[in-house]
Amino acid sequence: MTDTIETQVLQTASDIFGVPIQSLSLDSSPQTVEGWDSVQHLNLILALEESTGTQIDPEDIEQMKTLGDVVELIRLKKSV
Repeated sequence: MTDTIETQVLQTASDIFGVPIQSLSLDSSPQTVEGWDSVQHLNLILALEESTGTQIDPEDIEQMKTLGDVVELIRLKKSV
């Protein structure tokens, strides 16, 4: 993993969901990660906002179905 944003998202998700980072991928979703529920989804968003210095809009949160979606959204926010 050479992408800093990708690494940051996967590490944060690992910490929030309490799973090994090796068990996560950009395809990981609430259906594939046992600890990923609505509360943990919000915790993930808050942690990522803090660690990446980005503001994630409520309408964007609904579009975040996989960790890959999260990575792409943060890339987009950071490029603006």
